Amino acid sequence: MASLNVYSVLVVLFLTCGVVMATKENYQIIKENNCETKMGLPCVLEAFTSIFNTGSISNNCCGELVVLGKVCHSSLVKRTLENPVFKDLNPATIIAKSIQTWNNFLALIDSPSPST
Repeated sequence: MASLNVYSVLVVLFLTCGVVMATKENYQIIKENNCETKMGLPCVLEAFTSIFNTGSISNNCCGELVVLGKVCHSSLVKRTLENPVFKDLNPATIIAKSIQTWNNFLALIDSPSPST
């Protein structure tokens, strides 16, 4: 019985440390890359609505998101998911939407514009 309790405590400690390290890592990446200053508020709101709810993002904001960079984009999404306000959201679904949004923007940026 005692070994089961010790095992349980170790599992809880391991999981807790993993969550704390992930949180610290996202904050560190965001801080080191100045991620929070690379997009204007209107574009942040468009991207947030598109990923965490439903909506679209303008071409202008698409460009800002690509300039933000994938590392910042991913870290900001993961940090938002760590907020208790979003605890009822399915992280896998949000991350998949985030990746889809990123890939759509890259395709849009990389596609040749029609000649006029």
